[in-house]
Amino acid sequence: MSSILTNTGAMVALQTMRGINKGMQQVQSEISTGKSVGNARDNAAVWAISKTMESDVGGLKALGDSLALGKSTVGVARVAAETTVDLMKQMQGLIVAAQEENVDRQKIQDDLAGLQGQITQVLQAAQFNGLNLMNGTQTDDLEILSSLNRDNAGDVATATIDIESAELNLLAGLAPALAWDVSDDTGAAAALAAFEDQLQVAIGAAATFGTAEKRIDIQSEFIKNLSDALTTGIGALVDADMEAASARLQALQVQQQLATQSLSIANQAPQNILALFR
Repeated sequence: MSSILTNTGAMVALQTMRGINKGMQQVQSEISTGKSVGNARDNAAVWAISKTMESDVGGLKALGDSLALGKSTVGVARVAAETTVDLMKQMQGLIVAAQEENVDRQKIQDDLAGLQGQITQVLQAAQFNGLNLMNGTQTDDLEILSSLNRDNAGDVATATIDIESAELNLLAGLAPALAWDVSDDTGAAAALAAFEDQLQVAIGAAATFGTAEKRIDIQSEFIKNLSDALTTGIGALVDADMEAASARLQALQVQQQLATQSLSIANQAPQNILALFR
């Protein structure tokens, strides 16, 4: 039955065209934004996951800055400790020379005092951004933020690389060495007997900071790789497949042309009814 009031063909053609236009809008959005999931309306679950992961990536970037600051601070302390070890090796030669009777011990003591003052100056100057890990001003354990750990419930916990406060005062640890006086037999003998223990204090401090700096390097590299992996994962979830989008766009353009032609044909149907009344 033909009707001039209800054009079923035109209605079908319009429905088809609306579907095609909706698909066109989606594909054009993917092409313009590069994302197949640009907002929560597109895919709420995937969008929520991607935003959580993007938050983690942002946190990892801040974490990288924290590790860089910690590495610089620890690196300064390590260099100061290594310099102290070198200066103490020079002190050893003076202490050994002071064991002889036929030497000017006072001049040796003057040279020793110069090295002792240099060690003190090195340890007092070993600061980065106002933080000195060698002179006792850092009284608490040093905690360097190293990771952010998210569990299945979405809770985030932090982890740190720690250096105990006992390791953060080389100046106090070397106090006996900085008070040695080899100007007499007793002082020269006492300095020689205690030298090895004091040298190990300085070597131990350098090793502690070297180990911490190495851990920071490893963690920094891991954080960079983890950030890259998360970014890749986010892309896999929300990025548009541009090859597929291009193919869909061309197909939809053809469908749109055909739907337009179909609608034009459907709109001509009422005109055909006129032939019945001629």
